[in-house]
Amino acid sequence: MSEMRWHPLLEQWIITATHRQRRTFHPSRGYCPFCPSSRARGFTEVPRADYDIAVFENRFPTFQQRPPRPAVRGTSLTPVRASQGICEVVLYSPEHKQTLAGLPVAQIYKLVRVWADRYAELGARRFVRYVLIFENKGTPVGVTLTHPHGQIYAFPFVPPLIARELDASRRYFARDKKCLKCALASRERRDGRRMVFSSKFFEAFVPFYARWPYEVHVQARRHVQDLTQLADGEYWSLARMLKRVTQTYDALFGFSLPYMMLLHQQPTDGRRHAHFHFHIEFLPPHRTADKLKYLAGSETGAGSFSNDTLPEQTAAALRHAARRVKS
Repeated sequence: MSEMRWHPLLEQWIITATHRQRRTFHPSRGYCPFCPSSRARGFTEVPRADYDIAVFENRFPTFQQRPPRPAVRGTSLTPVRASQGICEVVLYSPEHKQTLAGLPVAQIYKLVRVWADRYAELGARRFVRYVLIFENKGTPVGVTLTHPHGQIYAFPFVPPLIARELDASRRYFARDKKCLKCALASRERRDGRRMVFSSKFFEAFVPFYARWPYEVHVQARRHVQDLTQLADGEYWSLARMLKRVTQTYDALFGFSLPYMMLLHQQPTDGRRHAHFHFHIEFLPPHRTADKLKYLAGSETGAGSFSNDTLPEQTAAALRHAARRVKS
């Protein structure tokens, strides 16, 4: 069963997707559904002996293009809707033990172009209001398949956190006639303590208001709203920046660091969002090499984040780790 139920207290949609209980959970050793098919491996999700980057619909999607009718009837207080949308899987490489950090820049460039293509194609669908491209990496964030991959959710609504970002950037632009993210990045540049990397087209920094200890935002220096507005040189620059950030994460504690990576782009709802600024957020759960940040009472129950570290110190630690990365 798959449907959307309205939460009247939070004023947001809650998605039910009971069929996801059957999704693949840490398959037996030696078998990966995301590796290429072969006589030795058997049939996988990719019916080819090899591939470069593969994109296909998720077998256990949160949203469905043709969703079933809701299990219950809604009311004016608690509406119910069919959860129409699209969920895709993006395989970064046929190599099972690879990671984004280990990919050649040229492969990451291809991946970025694939992201831009899927954003444009899915966003053009009549029922799609927002396209979220993301990666969950590592067991601490709930990953059950270790093959290097990300996901794309084509939402029938604008997700709550994105909606709050949109509202904040819209209000700031209306008041100050400036982009909020441009203003924040300018402040980070002037201060310098939280800046991690800077290039001609992109920069990476631990934000002043970081919620996670080693949170990093990768931001386009030019004011653009989504990936499709980038020039070819900017795609290459973004690919290099993504590799630098992820390699630095791996050098930080000496192991492949788990994280959530989310691309924040403008909605595809047909409205103008010139005030919004494209950026990518990296949210690693580790606060030390052997300790995780868990979202407990205040974060999950009240929505109020607390950070056990200072952004200035974590940015310095990341810059120090970057010096250990072999170019």
